[in-house]
Amino acid sequence: MKKLKPPTYHQTYIDTGNGPTVILLHGLFGNIKQLSSVIEALSKNHRVIVPRLPIFDSVTVPTNITQLVRLVHEFVEWHQLSNVTLVGHAVGGQLALFYAHQHPRYVERLVLVSSSGLLDKNLTADAGSLSPTSFDFISDKVQAAFHQPNETVTELATEIYEMVQSVPKRLALTSLLQSSLHSKVSSFLAKIDLPVLLIWGLQDQINSPNVALHFHDLLPNSTVKFIDECGHLPMVEKPFEFSKLVQLFMNDKL
Repeated sequence: MKKLKPPTYHQTYIDTGNGPTVILLHGLFGNIKQLSSVIEALSKNHRVIVPRLPIFDSVTVPTNITQLVRLVHEFVEWHQLSNVTLVGHAVGGQLALFYAHQHPRYVERLVLVSSSGLLDKNLTADAGSLSPTSFDFISDKVQAAFHQPNETVTELATEIYEMVQSVPKRLALTSLLQSSLHSKVSSFLAKIDLPVLLIWGLQDQINSPNVALHFHDLLPNSTVKFIDECGHLPMVEKPFEFSKLVQLFMNDKL
């Protein structure tokens, strides 16, 4: 039997419910609070795990996709997980794709939500504009992620504004955006024969619905579902519809 080494993953995480395992991988500014409604819905019939990705924690090693894939794998191995469904949003979707490509025996299904990694805009220049005095800029960018204004916009914009007061965290943000931009998934998408569900907001201004169609063309066993009146964050704006699609997909009913 393989002896497991102690993990270097020292982050908090959610582990709730029973049934087939679902791992939720949040995006760049995602957090557990944003996923609370989805966690509650899915945990009725599934084991739902939400690891916190240490995107902004390191002050010595630049945050990158390779590093995050390694941390997720250590987490999966240490907890002896298998046949998992990876649900990844934005950069989390890109991370899920790299993980499934490198460690396919651990993954049963993929759900990609407004995923990065294929036709991304160069957001690194935007990251450079996230100065400590640019709250209006941050607020506008957060608003663009939503189809309709809501209380989450101000809350999230405030969190990001407070985060970018730290120079190391701004550097970590730029590092991960550069890594995401240069870590393209197109070279191996055709090799992923797992069932893949693509969930996209029809009004997504960050990664447009056309990106979902490109993913669909390149992934041989994929299904795409659009949610109307929804932007870049379906699990926040439309948690009921989002959770229902994931459950139907896992029960082979899509």
